[in-house]
Amino acid sequence: MAINLYIVRHGETYFNFLHRFQGWSDAPLTPKGIQHGIDAGERLNNIHFDGAYSSDLTRAIHTARYILQHNTTQSPKEPTQLFDFREQFFGSFEGINGETVTTTLQAYKTENFGTYANLVAKYGMADAMDTVALADPYHFAENDQKWWHRVSHGFADIQSRHSDGDNVLIVSHGTTIRGIAEKLGRHDLAGEPVKNGAVMQIALSVDHADIIRFNDDSTVF
Repeated sequence: MAINLYIVRHGETYFNFLHRFQGWSDAPLTPKGIQHGIDAGERLNNIHFDGAYSSDLTRAIHTARYILQHNTTQSPKEPTQLFDFREQFFGSFEGINGETVTTTLQAYKTENFGTYANLVAKYGMADAMDTVALADPYHFAENDQKWWHRVSHGFADIQSRHSDGDNVLIVSHGTTIRGIAEKLGRHDLAGEPVKNGAVMQIALSVDHADIIRFNDDSTVF
């Protein structure tokens, strides 16, 4: 038996639309982003969630609320906010155009990668996080170790709150979802940008975690 996690990426924000690194910065959902939350809620509306959580950033909280508003079972009405499931902190790159950040990161690699997505695909999510931290002139950005220490603590917290068979909703962020996939041995999935409102389903047991679905924005559960 395992805890069934449904980890959803928040809806589109204005920073997403403008192709800016977002991290811990807060930008509101666009109208399309609100619809992402509604659509995710309609796909998940028949699942009874024994617990509902979001990162404590506004875009995740609001997306979780839209999902729960459309739930037809006796699920929680409000997500519990967990700092542990925030996005990676990008430090001084927060709010900066993605092409500008990628150009800066390129100086720390010998091979050309062109885009941030290609950096992840070529070197892996952990290396990409470490490169962001290394390139941050103010040394604010999280590296892979700091990020995973936080997120793994979040998983331990979820396990302490729930029992085998429970269904748990978590609304989180694109880089965090890709990083989790890589930590679970799925570099092939980590190299795939996560769609707003898409679901990663994980079966989480005491000593193992299996990814059942990834980047799924079409299944009606």
